[in-house]
Amino acid sequence: MKPQPLKKFRIAVIEDDLWYGQLLQYHLSQNPDYEVALYASGKEFFSGVRERPDLVTIDFSLPDIAGDQLLKKVTQLYPGLPVIVISAQSKIGTVVELLKLGATDYLVKDEHTRQSLWNAVRVVRENAAQNQPAASTPLALDDPHGFSTLLKGNSPAIRRTFDMMARAAQTPVNVSINGETGTGKELVAKGIHLQSERRKGPFVAVNMAAIPSELVESELFGHEKGAFTGAIGRKIGKFEEANQGTLFLDEIGELHPVIQSKLLRVLQEREMQRVGGSDKIKLNVRLVTATHKNLAEEVSKGTFREDLYFRIMGLPIVLPPLRERGPDIVVLAQHFLAAFCKEYQKRPLLLSAAAQAKLVAYDYPGNVRELKTVLELAAVLSNGHEIRPADLMFTPPARGKDFLSDEKTLREYTRTIIRYHLDKYSNNVPLIAEKLGIGRSTIYKLVQDGDV
Repeated sequence: MKPQPLKKFRIAVIEDDLWYGQLLQYHLSQNPDYEVALYASGKEFFSGVRERPDLVTIDFSLPDIAGDQLLKKVTQLYPGLPVIVISAQSKIGTVVELLKLGATDYLVKDEHTRQSLWNAVRVVRENAAQNQPAASTPLALDDPHGFSTLLKGNSPAIRRTFDMMARAAQTPVNVSINGETGTGKELVAKGIHLQSERRKGPFVAVNMAAIPSELVESELFGHEKGAFTGAIGRKIGKFEEANQGTLFLDEIGELHPVIQSKLLRVLQEREMQRVGGSDKIKLNVRLVTATHKNLAEEVSKGTFREDLYFRIMGLPIVLPPLRERGPDIVVLAQHFLAAFCKEYQKRPLLLSAAAQAKLVAYDYPGNVRELKTVLELAAVLSNGHEIRPADLMFTPPARGKDFLSDEKTLREYTRTIIRYHLDKYSNNVPLIAEKLGIGRSTIYKLVQDGDV
């Protein structure tokens, strides 16, 4: 019996600018699995479409119908159909309203539109096919914006980050990531690894701020049995674990000067010795580092070695804070909400328009991590089918009355207090331990266990 050909993924492009529409049609048609039809108006689409498409893109400014009205009609005719809106304007209010009406994505018309659309269509198709999460799948090297499967968003700020990530993935040089706490520096490092030639090798992440200073050398380079009290057997360090792959050192600015010197030597010689050992181990590791500090200033103050700074700097990537990512806030919020409901088997929840406006108006000192926490709490608090403004709580833990009214356990209060101080004092564990009057090991243990 002759095998049936695979079904094409049908895309309808509604665009009144003939040249621009043909450009998008040609660009999408480069994928042989896509069947792309072009319509010059809403009327032409409704009169000419014969089968339900798998995806529709609409120009927000058509001559015969307003973009929001066309979106309503399309979603009424084809419930659940993914619709991507393309517009020359990027006003937050417009984006929020269109997302509320059911738009799957919103792309701004600029020099990045073709690549953004390519990526958005791919994501829609993967979701439709219920593929595994892209984090476990190698990303295509010819798709420089494929990183949005890990870092949600399409704002100009995050697109610039995607561009730098694509450059980093195509070169073997070291990479340094700078960004505020909670912006997703580890996801950036992982995205670069997954799209690089080392994708088949291991990705090893280490938070330097979470390791007691006396154990850093052993954690990074390993040790032999009997190297020190408590070394009851050989331990493989993070550098060995990451051999042939990528090693991500987060909060590199926390390294003690002695360890900075040893790290520099390992990077220069591309070999290391375990603590207490004599064998030299050859290394083939791509190093990615991250910090929320300004390392150039740390060099000026004498707290960070200048030669190590230039060795690890490589290709620098600055990760934007969430407050600079505009409409990405709503996209991320919907993503976190859907993921939470799926994980805990809750019925799907929607974001009301007022809730979306409240989310966009906040400045997020805790960045994406804070947004995720706020949305998960809102999902718990919501009694209906949608999230309302009252469900969104941004109260910082420093406010005594609201803080104490949460009725947490003593352990939960402890975690909240330590998390607050870690954010406030840039993960300076010795300083935080002194201010709180507790042992450093208590804080390190909570960080290592993922409790804060």
